[in-house]
Amino acid sequence: MIADINKVDNGYLVKWERNLNHSVEAVWAMLTDNNKLEKWFNELRAGDLRQGGFMTFYIPDFMDEKLEIMVYEPNSVLEFDWFGDVIRFELHPQNGGCALILLEKVKTITAQTKKDLAGWHVCLDVIITLLDGEPIQREDEWKHWHAIYTDKLKELV
Repeated sequence: MIADINKVDNGYLVKWERNLNHSVEAVWAMLTDNNKLEKWFNELRAGDLRQGGFMTFYIPDFMDEKLEIMVYEPNSVLEFDWFGDVIRFELHPQNGGCALILLEKVKTITAQTKKDLAGWHVCLDVIITLLDGEPIQREDEWKHWHAIYTDKLKELV
């Protein structure tokens, strides 16, 4: 399901929502356990998991950036800086699983924004695929969603 994108004060709010047939604890582990995190977002690592702590974005020989964690509530909320924007994962228990909500607070739409939106969309799909034990196909999916988010962002600016 494509994200909702809305103009808000000081930028845009992007919201993805997925209902999963997996426990809050299993999904939380996908967000915070580096052995699981690397399977769906190889460059992102959990660093110091606490409010005021950090996530790390690492690309060998290119970038090693600490991203401040602004909200950390175990099995519930993980919110961190995303290069000047904000990423927020929320988990809400529901019958037979949980709702996973991903919010991105975008200050300014740039050329990178459509790449990020497509990337986060595919990341959510990969998390679900991994939890379901299914095979992963990323590259074609990213191209598909990149085109869709490119068109959607044209409507907003």
